[in-house]
Amino acid sequence: MNRFVSALFVTLATFYNASAADLFPTLPLGSTAPDFNLPGVDGRNWSLKSFADAKILVVVFTCDHCPTAQYYEERIKQIAADYKDKGVAVVAIMPNDPKAVRLDELGWTDLGDTFAEMKIRARDHQFNFPYLNDGDTESVAHAYGPVVTPHVFVFDAARRLRYVGAIDNSERIQHVTKHYLRDALDALLAGKEPPEAQTKVVGCSIKWSDKEASAQAYLNQLAAEPVSVSPADTNTLQALRKNDSGKYRVVNFWATWCAPCVAEFSEFVTINRMYRHRDFELVTVSINEPDEEKSVLEFLKKQQASNRNLIFASTDRDALINAFDPAWSGAVPYTVLISPEGKIVYSETGSIDSLALKRAIQKAMNERKPW
Repeated sequence: MNRFVSALFVTLATFYNASAADLFPTLPLGSTAPDFNLPGVDGRNWSLKSFADAKILVVVFTCDHCPTAQYYEERIKQIAADYKDKGVAVVAIMPNDPKAVRLDELGWTDLGDTFAEMKIRARDHQFNFPYLNDGDTESVAHAYGPVVTPHVFVFDAARRLRYVGAIDNSERIQHVTKHYLRDALDALLAGKEPPEAQTKVVGCSIKWSDKEASAQAYLNQLAAEPVSVSPADTNTLQALRKNDSGKYRVVNFWATWCAPCVAEFSEFVTINRMYRHRDFELVTVSINEPDEEKSVLEFLKKQQASNRNLIFASTDRDALINAFDPAWSGAVPYTVLISPEGKIVYSETGSIDSLALKRAIQKAMNERKPW
């Protein structure tokens, strides 16, 4: 099913006041596995024939951005390793339309769901199973009908669906008491029926293409937010460095005459939009002269920088630089991530590595979430 046909289904769903998910129900037990031909992060295309030698085929719909999917990555890898020699093949399919994912839905990740980002995640997390992209058309997701990530479909040697549902009963591994997927695999390998053939699933909803409009509306909403800039004196900068906000704070020092600063500024706007609904804030500080405030504000408005923005309040740059960090030379761009306790957990003099900064933010904040 190509993108045109997919769009047609979405149009019909809208006309009949139904969601796209209503048009693509979850595959019923006993169904034959729908075929597919999808590109993998390893550079080759995969289809059902690619797994012809497998006694059992496990199809997992998962993605990069969903925190629940992230919880299960190591478990999927372990299942793939544990059952490989028993004739079980595992394949993961990313079903989301990347353009349908809102920026605030990326607040628990460092990577989105584009094919390029899938390749990075598979490489850095050492996936030991094929990871395939269905986000361009979602045609395979339409055929299988996953409702969340992760969502598991288990097919026997005849490629009949014998189990569909969750991997286990808790994303937090220490709370797991039921191993649905392992139990189903063990039963099928023994020639028996799975003890539970279908279970409820928990995770992030599939980002069907009909959600693109909502994602765009959210961007339009962000673009309409007011943008301002305020003067920062030594007291302001000392307080900025101390950080009593209760949040993780990224501070970026920049200037309109600094080409690397201007080139990377949009990255900070995106990062703020990703994480600001968590315990996070972005503060930018222009080291332009105070009489350049108008041009600084014009730039900030073009960037839609609705976060907190400051500009040096005086021409005494040495005093202002020392107020924030006596060890800082004053070179820009200069970026730091400060914990709620005032500890610098990431710093960069010069252009940032956007992915490295996102990972530092995610790691710091996720270490505080409940386990």
